[in-house]
Amino acid sequence: MSLSTLSFDNRYAQLPEAFYARVAPTPFARPHLVTVNPDAAALLGLTPEACQSAEFVDYFCGARSFAGADPIAMLYAGHQFGSWVPQLGDGRAILLGEVDRPDGSHWDVQLKGAGRTPFSRQGDGRAVLRSVIREYLCSEAMHGLGIPTTRAMCIIGSDEGVPRERMETGAMMTRLAPSHVRFGTFQVFASRNQTDHLKTLADHVIQFHYPHLRDEPQPYVALLREVTLRTARLVARWQGVGFVHGVLNSDNMSILGLTIDYGPFVFIDTYEPAYVRNHTDHSGFYAFNRQMEIGHFNIYHLATAMVPLMDAEQAQGVLNEYKSAMEAAYSQQMRAKLGLTTEQDGDAALVEGVLDLMHRGKADFTRFFRSLSTVSAVADKADALPAECQQWLAPEALPPAKVWFQRYHQRLQMEPLDDAGRQAAMNRVNPLYILRTHLAQAAIDKAEAGEFGEIERLRVLLSNPFEEQKSMATYSLPPAAGAADAMLSCSS
Repeated sequence: MSLSTLSFDNRYAQLPEAFYARVAPTPFARPHLVTVNPDAAALLGLTPEACQSAEFVDYFCGARSFAGADPIAMLYAGHQFGSWVPQLGDGRAILLGEVDRPDGSHWDVQLKGAGRTPFSRQGDGRAVLRSVIREYLCSEAMHGLGIPTTRAMCIIGSDEGVPRERMETGAMMTRLAPSHVRFGTFQVFASRNQTDHLKTLADHVIQFHYPHLRDEPQPYVALLREVTLRTARLVARWQGVGFVHGVLNSDNMSILGLTIDYGPFVFIDTYEPAYVRNHTDHSGFYAFNRQMEIGHFNIYHLATAMVPLMDAEQAQGVLNEYKSAMEAAYSQQMRAKLGLTTEQDGDAALVEGVLDLMHRGKADFTRFFRSLSTVSAVADKADALPAECQQWLAPEALPPAKVWFQRYHQRLQMEPLDDAGRQAAMNRVNPLYILRTHLAQAAIDKAEAGEFGEIERLRVLLSNPFEEQKSMATYSLPPAAGAADAMLSCSS
C-alpha cells in the first residue's frame, strides 16, 4: 500500500470536542529519516518501498497531510508521583488519525514530538533524538518479549535545536497503538463531574476495543474488570524481565493494558529490588519493587473515576480482584522462569530465595535467570553449582547459593520434563538479550554523530531476544564493571 492510499477512520475524533483539541503538527524545516521499522509499517499495510519513498519523511514529520486524517491532541488528567494533576493532555504528541485496515483492525498513528498543543503548558512540544531512540527501541524490545506495548514505526530527525539538560537536536517518532485512551482520560471527566462524557468514553472503548462486553448485563463493571486484569498481568510481566517503567503515572496507563510512554525506563542489570530510575523520584515512589503496588494505586483511581457508571460496591469488588490476579500472573511467570511446570508447596519460598540470593550476590538479573537452565535434575549432580550460574554471583554469595541450589535441584526432580526439555522451555521465557542502558546509549551516541545503523541492528536483535545469535555475543553481556549507571529524567 502507498502512503496516499492509507484509509483513515478517525473514530476518536468523532467524539465531542471536549475530548481533544484539533491541532496540526509543526514540521521540521529540514527533516531526514533516521530509521524505519518495517514490521510496524506492515501493520498499516505500508510496503518497504513506501517507507523509503521521497514523501515518507514529509508525511511522518507533519509537513504533508494524509487524505482523510483528522489531527488531534487528546485531553486527560492523572496522578503523577501520587499527586493529582487536574488537566494534562498530549503536550507533544498529535494523533493524526486512525488507519482502518482491511482485516478490521484500526491503528492510531501518533506523532510524538510534533510541536506545541493546547495541552503543552510550559513545554516546547518537541522530543529529542536521544529520547525517541530509547522509546523506539524499548517498545520494539517489549514486543519481542511478548509484553503488550505500543509500537514504534519510524524516527524523523532534524537539525533543530531543543533545550533540555543540554542543547539537543529535535526528532519525532511515529507511534502506533489500537488506542491511546488512558486511565487519565476517564479521570479528567470524572473530576469535572461530566458524567455524560464519562459514559460516552466508556461506550466508545467498549464498542471499538472490547466489543465482547457490549452484551454484558453490566458492561461498565465488565470493562473495569478487563482493564484491571490486563493491568495486573502487564505489571507482573514487567517484574519478570526486570523492567522499571520509571514514571508510572495514571496518565501513563493504557486502557488496553499496553506499556506506553517510555521515559526514564530501565531493564535492571545488577539486581536491586528497590531500584529507582527517574532522578526526580526522590522518594522511590516508582521503584522496581513498588510497581505492582502502584498498578493497584492507578487501578484504584480508575475505579474511582468510573464509580458514576456503577455502584461503589461493584467498583470495590473489581478492585479487590487486582491483587489475586497480579499474584497469580507473577507466580506463574516466576515458576516458568525457574523451569517449573507444576505448582507445589514451597514454590513461593523458592522464588523469594533466588531473588534474595541474586540481591546479595549482586547478580545480573537477565543473565542469572538465563543461566539457571544449565542446572541438572540428575540425582548425582545434586551438589553441583553450575559454573554458568556461579559466574554471575559475587564470591560472598556462594555458600548460601549452594544451599539454594540444592533445594532447587530437589524441586526439579518433581518435574516431568527432562533436562533438555526444561532448558528449551526456560530459554523461551528467559531472554538472552534485553535493551540494556549501555546498548541504547551506544546507539544514541552513534546517531548523534550521524550514524544510524546501530538502531536497526538493535531493533532486529531485540525482536528475537530468546534465541542465541553467535555474532551478537557481546550484546548479551552486562556493562563493564564500574560503568556509570546514570539516572534519567522524564525527557529521556
